Amino acid sequence: MATILMIIMIGLLLLGFPMMIPLTTAAVVGFVMMFDGFGQMGTFIQQMMGGIRPASLIAVPMFILAADIMTRGQSADRLINMVMAFIGHIKGGLAISTATSCTLFGAVSGSTQATVVAVGSPLRPKMLKAGYSDSFTLALIINASDIAFLIPPSIGMIIYGVISQTSIAELFIAGVGPGLLILFMFSLYCLFYAYKNNVPTEPKATWHQRALSVRDASWPLFFPVIIVGGIYGGIFSPTEAAAVCVLYAFLLEFIIFRSLKIGEIYKIAKSTGLITAVVFILVAVGNGFSWIISFAQIPQAILESVGVNEAGPVGVLVAICVAFFIACMFVDPIVVILVLTPIFAPAIQATGLDPVLVGVLITLQVAIGSATPPFGCDIFTAIAIFKRPYLEVIRGTPPFIFMLILAAGLIIAFPQIALFLRDLAFAD
Repeated sequence: MATILMIIMIGLLLLGFPMMIPLTTAAVVGFVMMFDGFGQMGTFIQQMMGGIRPASLIAVPMFILAADIMTRGQSADRLINMVMAFIGHIKGGLAISTATSCTLFGAVSGSTQATVVAVGSPLRPKMLKAGYSDSFTLALIINASDIAFLIPPSIGMIIYGVISQTSIAELFIAGVGPGLLILFMFSLYCLFYAYKNNVPTEPKATWHQRALSVRDASWPLFFPVIIVGGIYGGIFSPTEAAAVCVLYAFLLEFIIFRSLKIGEIYKIAKSTGLITAVVFILVAVGNGFSWIISFAQIPQAILESVGVNEAGPVGVLVAICVAFFIACMFVDPIVVILVLTPIFAPAIQATGLDPVLVGVLITLQVAIGSATPPFGCDIFTAIAIFKRPYLEVIRGTPPFIFMLILAAGLIIAFPQIALFLRDLAFAD
């Protein structure tokens, strides 16, 4: 049955259907094969509804809405100006500022696509004018934006936490260390690129200009303070933190900055509603699909056939990284998390791996795959936003993909990169 379901999904994808169609069709066909007809379809529908029932999922549309408000407003520009004021003058400073701005905006929005738009749109012209190649610039923006998948709030971590029943608060704090590690690696590469290509430096800002930039960025910088401080200070849950972020984003952009008008609320809400609908359909169908393959014991058969169950903890982590990395090169990240997480669940439990560590590695692989050819979703976001051809967008990505894979290897070798802050925050 596993082969038939795989053929159905790949075939429909190649025919150009949106991801929800192949996933739904494969799930329904699997159900019919397993129960000999549609007589018990109500059970399948119950499983689908169960997938979107967890209260934690309410955080997803909330973070999407907050990110949409900030992308259309001034928050990103203010963060960018502050970063540029402090490090824009050093060698490679503009490129490092781009990576740092992506990290900061990721800590505000939790969305890679929103980060590509909000940070890439103003900084790409500046980098081109400064002498950076377009292929390097595009690759940096795409891959640095993926740090948003690791830095809280992370929509990918929320989906994984719901599917695996892992603490979302622990996942959030565990993503900080790997996110900062990747930022450091990207910054070193930007420095190397600038020296190698003799990229000129930007004018150094005065301390007065820096003080003004900090003042202007102070309001957006409160977003991560609200999220991290609120959750780990015991003030509110991750779901409540998402709601607070929406309120704060509204107050910031509509009242304090006055960058948006009340009439734009409809457009923002409509955009958020459409994205949320797609996400929740995928989550519902993915849960039904996961139930079917689990009921048919397909995960156990697959893992046994490739010998993962005998591989040990490190072998299981490597297998997870490879599977998620390859899958996200072709399929939407949310779908990959929904489908593959249940498949590896038996091996994770059998080897006693920390589900938080697994979640961080899965989120990292999802981020890498999202920016990797041939079909990484962030690649097509960049094509649509910057109006550049496919080959030009992907030309500069190999060094960044190598660094991301190296980061995954370091996390496997030294798990405390991800777990140190978690253990510190949740110490008994």
